[in-house]
Amino acid sequence: MPLHRLRRDRGRHRGGAAVSVLLPGSRREALELLARSNGAAMPIAGGTDLLVHWPQRQEEHDRAYLDLSGIAELRPVEWTPDALVLGGLTTYWDVIRDARVGRELPLLAVAARQVGSIQIQTRGTWAGNIVNGSPAADGVPVLMAYDAVVVLESVAGREEVPLERFYEGYKQMRRRPDQLVVAIRIPRRPYTFQRFVKIGSRRAQAIAKVGLAVTHSAAGGGGWRVVAASVAPTIRRCPSIERLLEEQAAVHSPEELLPAIARDVTPIDDIRSTAEYRKLAMARVLFYDVFRGREQGAGSTDHGRRMTDNG
Repeated sequence: MPLHRLRRDRGRHRGGAAVSVLLPGSRREALELLARSNGAAMPIAGGTDLLVHWPQRQEEHDRAYLDLSGIAELRPVEWTPDALVLGGLTTYWDVIRDARVGRELPLLAVAARQVGSIQIQTRGTWAGNIVNGSPAADGVPVLMAYDAVVVLESVAGREEVPLERFYEGYKQMRRRPDQLVVAIRIPRRPYTFQRFVKIGSRRAQAIAKVGLAVTHSAAGGGGWRVVAASVAPTIRRCPSIERLLEEQAAVHSPEELLPAIARDVTPIDDIRSTAEYRKLAMARVLFYDVFRGREQGAGSTDHGRRMTDNG
């Protein structure tokens, strides 16, 4: 078990304290290291979020990190008769390159292309996007709209948690410190509607002001799924909007959707936008892309778009 000692920047940290990086060679070894550390070691995959915030988060410099990047068994994309299984180290780029994903579950590829730059797409992982817990994540909404299940593992065994029940609050989730996300299982079913829309300040490399993933399947266990990002402490489904779609309610304007939106989400004012703008933007996207779009046959071949604005 190699152990690397990375020196701190001595210009900012007197005394030269070190950071421990553990490099397990297998999934089993990684689980044993987590168990022995009593959850103190933080698993990292692509490390894209960790490294961006490293200079500002001084409290993260005095801990051990479990580098999972060398565990080949966590990398593959696997197709089974009833599911697509992403490994714990499957990257956005792995999904973009898989032509079968584009045919069967196209929102995964659409969302993957919205994540940062190509450099981030080749390192960032779907599992990392989940456990980072950002309410503005690009990958999580489409996974949730596809009824993804998070597969957790520890030395004590495996546990499966539906992604829609994984988050318990801002940056709080149903994952114990001794557990790794070893896979994400996405059911395979035919869809009649699939749409992902992201609103940001730029056409590329922008954090979402509002993100929406919407799917509909008539297959068993299907129905409408409306998942919103950047409008609540966690990414979440919108049951009031889903109910309107299931009932085929007549909606004549974006404003008619605002009461249902108010029941489903709780946006805030922050440096990127305002709560009022987010609700109005969400209403317009839902009305034109989903409620009107389903009547015009949209969402069956045109699966996503990115909108820019100054709101």
